[in-house]
Amino acid sequence: MATPADLLPFKATEKTLANGLKIIVVPTGFPNIVSVQIPVQTGSRNEVEPGKSGFAHFFEHMMFRGTPTYPPEKYQDIITKAGARQNAYTSDDLTNYYTTFAKEDLETVLKVEADRFQHLSYGEDVFKTESRAVLGEYNKNSANPFAKMYEVMRESAFDTHTYKHTTMGFIKDIEDMPNQYAYSKVFFDRWYRPERTTIIVAGDVEPQKTIAMIEKYWSTWRRGSYKSEIPAEPASKGPVYRHVPWATPTPPLVAFGFHAPAFSERNKEQAALKLLLSLSFGRTSPLYKRLMQDEQKIDQLFEDTPNRVDPGLAIVAARVKKAEDALYVRDLVLQTVARLRTEPVSDKALAEAKSALKYGVIRSLDNTEQIAGTLASFVHFNRSYGTINNYYRVIDSLTPADLHAAARKYLGDEGMVLTTLSNGALPAGMEALPKLADLLPKAGKANLDIIVQKTALPQIRYKLLFPAGSAHDPAGKEGLAALTAAMVASAGSSDRKIDEITKAFFPMAGSFTEQTDKEMTTFTGTIHKDNWKAFNDIALPMLLSPGFREEDFRRLKDAQRNALQVDLKDNNEEELGKERLQTNVYAGTGYGHAVLGTAKGLAAITLDDVRSFWKTAYTQGVVKVGVSGDVSDEMTAALKQALARLPEGGGLPATPVPAGRQANGLEVEIIEKNTRATAISLGLPLTVTRSHADFPALWMVKTWLGEHRSSSARLYQRIREVRGMNYGDYAYIEAFPRGMFQFFPNPNLGRKAQLFELWIRPVAPENAHFALRIALAELDKAIAQGMSKEQFETTRGYLMKNVFVMTSTQDQQLGYALDSQWHGTPEFTKLMRDGLSRLTVDDVNAAMRKHLSAKNLSVVMITKDAAGLKDKLVSDAVSPIKYDGNKPKDLLDEDAVIGAMKLDIKPEAVRITPAAQVFAE
Repeated sequence: MATPADLLPFKATEKTLANGLKIIVVPTGFPNIVSVQIPVQTGSRNEVEPGKSGFAHFFEHMMFRGTPTYPPEKYQDIITKAGARQNAYTSDDLTNYYTTFAKEDLETVLKVEADRFQHLSYGEDVFKTESRAVLGEYNKNSANPFAKMYEVMRESAFDTHTYKHTTMGFIKDIEDMPNQYAYSKVFFDRWYRPERTTIIVAGDVEPQKTIAMIEKYWSTWRRGSYKSEIPAEPASKGPVYRHVPWATPTPPLVAFGFHAPAFSERNKEQAALKLLLSLSFGRTSPLYKRLMQDEQKIDQLFEDTPNRVDPGLAIVAARVKKAEDALYVRDLVLQTVARLRTEPVSDKALAEAKSALKYGVIRSLDNTEQIAGTLASFVHFNRSYGTINNYYRVIDSLTPADLHAAARKYLGDEGMVLTTLSNGALPAGMEALPKLADLLPKAGKANLDIIVQKTALPQIRYKLLFPAGSAHDPAGKEGLAALTAAMVASAGSSDRKIDEITKAFFPMAGSFTEQTDKEMTTFTGTIHKDNWKAFNDIALPMLLSPGFREEDFRRLKDAQRNALQVDLKDNNEEELGKERLQTNVYAGTGYGHAVLGTAKGLAAITLDDVRSFWKTAYTQGVVKVGVSGDVSDEMTAALKQALARLPEGGGLPATPVPAGRQANGLEVEIIEKNTRATAISLGLPLTVTRSHADFPALWMVKTWLGEHRSSSARLYQRIREVRGMNYGDYAYIEAFPRGMFQFFPNPNLGRKAQLFELWIRPVAPENAHFALRIALAELDKAIAQGMSKEQFETTRGYLMKNVFVMTSTQDQQLGYALDSQWHGTPEFTKLMRDGLSRLTVDDVNAAMRKHLSAKNLSVVMITKDAAGLKDKLVSDAVSPIKYDGNKPKDLLDEDAVIGAMKLDIKPEAVRITPAAQVFAE
């Protein structure tokens, strides 16, 4: 039974079966939806044998490879018919499998999940194919300097404990994985056992009926007997320094690791260290204000004290704008650490940190999947619902003395690991770490219509949507819309600097954020109803009376330039390819540049430009408002009254519908970049938006062809599943920025014209030509043959249910309501379900043939050997593909046909662009 002090207020029912399987059932009060989460107590921590790292993560993949009763296609058919979204993740200590779906399919999901946990079956060829996909995932991550830095830090910090390697494993072990088929069976037999597993069922459920279903299908699972000793890490003898040279331009990283205590729901040490580092290096900290806002030496500062079964690493890291400042930043971080060992935090600061942590977690629990997922992240420790509540009781009990004790014990010279990463040389002396004691500082000193979605949630969320996006950027000032929005949400008000606002938001866990796209900018405020007035007294003046300080302008302009040139262009080939395709298709229109702008455009923007754009764009006459949660009439009235202070006016001139250019044949841009893999995006302009009669039909087509992050769709099956060429292959009819990080697109990305796009995730360079051919072959086959009646019914059945899953959070529901208002359409779930119900298979195939083409497409490919790839494309050379394992003859025969398929790409239709020139102007 929940008590008033519990973080999770739900009544959970728990039971342990005779075989050791733990069951936790949690009715959440949210209707129709159920989330099943199955955390298994096995992660990279359990990989104790040399040469065998990466297998916990590998089985996250293999668990979708089917059983004799439910082979992959049959299993995926069941999941699809349930309208479910499903995935898994692996961490150091656990592997968690989760599925969220409509409640009517609960018994079916429990049945098929029981089967795959007890009867997973795969052959050596399938094993080898999947092992190459895992290598592809490693390759995908290889462009991220943060990932490499963390990998090196862990390897340097640990000598004997298995936390020495990341969840991906050591690269040499991943490359050798195709030879470890026999061992894979041993690993699964050891660790996938009921006594290590918990089944969490949350949502619209009846506990006793749910437990009976689980007993029916899971009680015969046999308990295991394997025991393993995880080698204890000896006392550290630091400090340790490691440097990572980086081959391509990137801002330097300076990261500190400190050996930290294990998670405990009783001992205070780990919780105390977590709050201490959050207070000292988070967004409200003096160091953050100094380095990020005042001196602008860095563009990122973050900390993390992860919850781990065994003693792990707490991290403090900064990304430095200029290499010559790296030593300065290092020493300021160390000075802060040194002070923590001598100066306790105040009672007030600690109380605010506790409040922010508590309300921050509560704020996130706005849907069943999030509740179940949060629970899974704590349950795996002791397989108990009470763990999370016990942990937050520990946090509530912390005192300044507890935090000070944690600092003195864990933030010392001997437990420190400094890791740096840079493209060029760093200042001399980085490797000579000073003693913390030597670094101690010296003593001294309107009238608006509002969409209201009334719910019982105490967390209030509101959105303010303005029709002002990057399509409104003046020529030569590309990036102005995004920079103006950032100056509103991240640069304070005329009365308060941003650091004051951040500190004020901290104890109430409030946030005020911006999102800019081609046609619109949305500001989102979120706060607990208890803090509504205090929050808006601080947040709304940022929009109504911005600070417009020169130092904030410089800081945010630099941050946007880095987001464009570093985060997008230098460090993320996949998002770069997708964004470049958009701008190529819509070149010469308002959609012809990235939302972030161009390097030349950003350089030209002045603070006066920002002031002018704000005054013209964010006016009473155009703002659309939505609010959700346990909101009262008084709250909405107060919001209206505040927004009446917006500038008067009708906003910016309406943008024309952009006319995209459809390629004549295949037109290819190859971006030449120093990268390990080859990313591919291809597509054509679409006039079909949500207000178009063919939108539901094309939504079905993209789902059947390449539903985002779905392993049952056609492209995924043919390219990734059967051939193991990459990490995934998807199709889109609406823009999906940041798709590699999300299951669903954010709301409030409405556009007047769209793009049909195929996203082929990075492949080995030698397979790039074949990958393009197979994508085109599958698209051509889809258009020519169309969907079958069975495929049509399956896809429609999935979407009729999935539309509720993709709009299940508070933010999604409010955002989609505003989008429907902008498009002039009915509420989104009604629009889609009504539209889908009226369709026939002939309607869908007709829409596909009308709007899509496999012949006339724009293509963007990002690779290292651009000239070599161009030669292959224009010569139409045969592109063979090789496999590690055996493949059936019919597949090899098909490969031969595809590899010889003529693309007829003319030399003048292929251009090579050095990466440095992309988005330059």
